[in-house]
Amino acid sequence: MTDPEGVEALEGWAAYERDLYGDHPELYAVEAVEFEAPDGAFFVVSSDGSTVAGGGFRRKSPDTCEVKRMWTAPDQRRKGYASAILDAIENEAQRLGYSRLCLETGPTQHESLALYKKRYSQIPAYHYKDALAFDHPL
Repeated sequence: MTDPEGVEALEGWAAYERDLYGDHPELYAVEAVEFEAPDGAFFVVSSDGSTVAGGGFRRKSPDTCEVKRMWTAPDQRRKGYASAILDAIENEAQRLGYSRLCLETGPTQHESLALYKKRYSQIPAYHYKDALAFDHPL
């Protein structure tokens, strides 16, 4: 997350979140160390020298990891980048010994919701009051 490509992905994510929800505490609530091995990882996709997507996971409990900071540049959506990031997250999380993955997303993030509903089961929100939450066995 602290490499230039990771920083670019996080800046894109933060700008997108600000456009949707304004300047809110979640923008500052996650530390890069939470995504470091052996408990987490962060992935980026680059195309033509630019970072176009990113996302990672962190430990939530001994058997569960949480997907955080999923983002794809608006002009790069619907090209499979988010699916590729989720594939990498699932594979690495399973390799690290997690048996379950969870995530929350905002109700106005329609592209994210469409992707998550295809792959995961919806569960009750567990952190954010108005979020939609998803779960997936690994």
